[in-house]
Amino acid sequence: MINKTDSKVWRSVRAAIQGLTLSSVLIASAVYAGPPTAEVNTTGLAVTDDTVTVGILHSLTGTMAISETGAQEAEKLAIEQINAQGGVLGRQIKFIQEDGASDWPTFAEKAKKLLEENHVAAIFGCWTSASRKAVLPVLERDNGLLYYPTFYEGLEQSKNVVYTGQEATQQVFAGLDWVAKNKNAKTFYLIGSDYIWPRTTMKLARKYIETVLHGKVVGEEYAALGSTQFGSTINKIRLKKPDVIYAAVVGGSNVAWFKQLKAAGINGSKQTLLTLSVTEDEAQGIGGENLKGFYSAMKYFQSLDTPENKAFVAAFKKRWGADAPIGDVTQAAYEGPWLWKAAVEKAGSFDTDKVVKAEESGTITFNAPEGMVYLEPNHHLKTRLRIGEWRDDGQADIVYTSPYIMPNPFPKGY
Repeated sequence: MINKTDSKVWRSVRAAIQGLTLSSVLIASAVYAGPPTAEVNTTGLAVTDDTVTVGILHSLTGTMAISETGAQEAEKLAIEQINAQGGVLGRQIKFIQEDGASDWPTFAEKAKKLLEENHVAAIFGCWTSASRKAVLPVLERDNGLLYYPTFYEGLEQSKNVVYTGQEATQQVFAGLDWVAKNKNAKTFYLIGSDYIWPRTTMKLARKYIETVLHGKVVGEEYAALGSTQFGSTINKIRLKKPDVIYAAVVGGSNVAWFKQLKAAGINGSKQTLLTLSVTEDEAQGIGGENLKGFYSAMKYFQSLDTPENKAFVAAFKKRWGADAPIGDVTQAAYEGPWLWKAAVEKAGSFDTDKVVKAEESGTITFNAPEGMVYLEPNHHLKTRLRIGEWRDDGQADIVYTSPYIMPNPFPKGY
């Protein structure tokens, strides 16, 4: 039972608590409130006093879903972590997700919707070069931003795209240098899926092999996207006996490709194979027993033993499940929202042209799971190449890490 004196004391304490609570709210508001919307959004983007809306555009269905699922999971994780830290310019990030459905015209259609109907401040997405090429005219017409996470052939630079994956000089040339030196490779058999990235990549690789390494290309094949028939190609490889099978087969085709290699007696103990397109995402579907002893050239592997990567892997698996694979493109996709946040905050605005100016300042960095990355004025990242040797558990032992490689999307002579 509370007497009158106690009641007076209680009312005083309650008033003090309420005053403290109100003060705390006001202090919190002062700390977390962003600049006025009219100052940070002058071009009609989906930005309010409390939120900013972005787009996520990947293949959730079709042959490329095996590769792109991890990328959209990583982008969502980054967004959740950024929001937990207070968002971007005091605003929580909301996202609208669209399915490119492994179909390039669909990617263009969905990008148009995100920019012209939803007015998103940025898009995180695409995987294949074909999807990026389909989206690029829409981005440039509507002055939208795309953060593109996949290693690609280079020979492109747009103010509307940040390329968080590696271009050819960082992945292809550096990887070929490694295999030539460490495997004494002189002859190469090139195989890829039949679309822009593999064909352009192999054109670059052939020239590098012949003019820089003074090696010989003894065969070159392309399989239709989604193809599951590799018997004829494997027979040609057995006949030619190359020092290296150099592969850029993508998506679900990888499952058939590697299983058929094993069935034909071609494995890592007998044949050097270096692939540009198998990450932990694909390895899960292929099966480690079909990959063991083969190599991938990537900037990131899940097995990277650093505190930053261990924290990232733990957070990713907590969010998406203990068996969720984390590959190169997944990690590069994770970098996208963080680099966008850094550019927006440097610009003090969500307006595309101001964000682009910040991106081109040469001062945007991010301590990523792969290590520190540097956004260069040409919209590509300065980063390192790693060679991973696949184990039968679907993870890779990192056998080589390059020095930092400056991005050069337009190498002289190519």
